[in-house]
Amino acid sequence: MSLQGKTIFITGASRGIGREIALRAAKDGAHIVIGAKSAEAHAKLPGTIHSVAAEVEAAGGKALALQLDVRDENAVKEAMAKAAAHFGGIDAVVNNAGAINLTGVAQLEPKRFDLMFQINTRAVLVCSQAALPYLKESKGHILSLSPPLNLDPKWFAQYGPYTTTKYGMSMLTLGMDQEFKRFGISVNSLWPRTLIATAAIEVQMGGKQVFQHARTPAIMADAACAILDSSERSISGRLLIDEDFLRELGQTEFEQYRYEKSDARLETDLFVE
Repeated sequence: MSLQGKTIFITGASRGIGREIALRAAKDGAHIVIGAKSAEAHAKLPGTIHSVAAEVEAAGGKALALQLDVRDENAVKEAMAKAAAHFGGIDAVVNNAGAINLTGVAQLEPKRFDLMFQINTRAVLVCSQAALPYLKESKGHILSLSPPLNLDPKWFAQYGPYTTTKYGMSMLTLGMDQEFKRFGISVNSLWPRTLIATAAIEVQMGGKQVFQHARTPAIMADAACAILDSSERSISGRLLIDEDFLRELGQTEFEQYRYEKSDARLETDLFVE
């Protein structure tokens, strides 16, 4: 598997899964565009576009750090144009930026829903649309970090607003797969089977103690890079689960992805049975 020389634009790549995908692709010699809001260090959330750019270069890739708010469609267009000019094109867009708030309709402030919708669902449309001219040239990839569509009411009962915005991303994946088929562009979604040890999970679930039930972001990065390395729409229109997809490719060992070496039961992620 090699992504050498491929240009991958990753939103929200200053930390977490986005950062891990960036570093994994950099090991193959990819060109990574780190598009995220964090240009300065945060006391509680380590990582900036510049720190990740340095890590990408150290891992063997080339980096372009762009401060970006995915809610601003004009800024997204400008960022895509800068990335394409800098590296000579764009081969893949990874819609990784996300907002989570596990609150029901009765308590959720509308502005919080607006934020989730803009960063989750709307940003997939905005970023994919802005990248489309370049992806037509490369016959490239769109990969969104969103779940399989599971309409069991339990996934809506307590946090229906969040579920709606994440499912919106997946529905756009299915739609763009068909719409962009004629351009040779592959469009997929990817979601973890288990909890992934990230700052977002730490905040939402009450601390790092939950990490004993989680995997590292490396499993998502390995699965994402395998998807991005595929060609001629051999993988497209799928709402993939990281472990299941890697098993399809013949991988059988997954203990190396545990955050902690223990016998603790791994917790499945939201929307996964």
